[in-house]
Amino acid sequence: MKIRSLGKVYLVGAGPGAVDLITVRGAKLLEQADIVFHDALVDPAMLELCPQAIKESVGKRCGKLSSAQHFINKRLIDAAKKYHTIIRLKGGDPMMFGRADEEIQALKNHRIEVEVVPGITAALAGAAAIQQSLTLRGVSRSVAFITLAQGAENTSSSTDENSQPLASPNADTLVYYMGRKDTKKIAKQLISKYNSNHSRDTPIHILEAVSTKNERHWSSTLGELAEGKADGWFDRASPALIMIGKALTEIQQIPIQITKTSNLLESSSTKINDSLQDSLILTNCRRSA
Repeated sequence: MKIRSLGKVYLVGAGPGAVDLITVRGAKLLEQADIVFHDALVDPAMLELCPQAIKESVGKRCGKLSSAQHFINKRLIDAAKKYHTIIRLKGGDPMMFGRADEEIQALKNHRIEVEVVPGITAALAGAAAIQQSLTLRGVSRSVAFITLAQGAENTSSSTDENSQPLASPNADTLVYYMGRKDTKKIAKQLISKYNSNHSRDTPIHILEAVSTKNERHWSSTLGELAEGKADGWFDRASPALIMIGKALTEIQQIPIQITKTSNLLESSSTKINDSLQDSLILTNCRRSA
């Protein structure tokens, strides 16, 4: 009796939100997929790239009921025993706060081949959106990507304002993922921290739903963030990114003009090929609060 060979699992970065910001390799793999396990923040339009595939939601949203990681691992392993091409579609980049290491190890423990396809992480898409580098000659020579999300399924975080988000993030520019509910705590700790690179006047920039039609921006200072000035601005249904550092000083304090976007990815018969690399890609419309 011939033993069925195991399928291959691809951990694919979906990018920051916009459908046309997935890589060409990622899009081509979706077209070949037998089954796709996707995150909650993946745009439904991106799943139109794989009409032939079975789609399974295994999304995780902070504070909401979500799939346990060990259950996701088991589903990937079981799928590899049944299908040839399995896609684990992750928002942003799989290797940035995406628990890729847990899934990779689980698959390797079962001798299942796995490949990682990188994606654009939200911090880089955010810098592109505000047209401001996270580094700046003579001002910022280091960048730290930080998350406060902890626990088995990221459903809780410390409410103690004296606890440290992480052990002394000393980079010139800080980018906090999944930090919306802790913005005041973050700001207060950075202001009070001994020998900190940051003060009450340090510029901050918050972006919601980066690269999507719902993208919004809020610019201010660390001091105003510590006072809770941003609390009423957030849309709790949208993912938020908090950027902090002197490199953001030059951001223009003017509304970002709303522009029409060309629909590069048609809803029903989307195809992506090598020509996409040379085509003109327009950003989705944005609005500034």
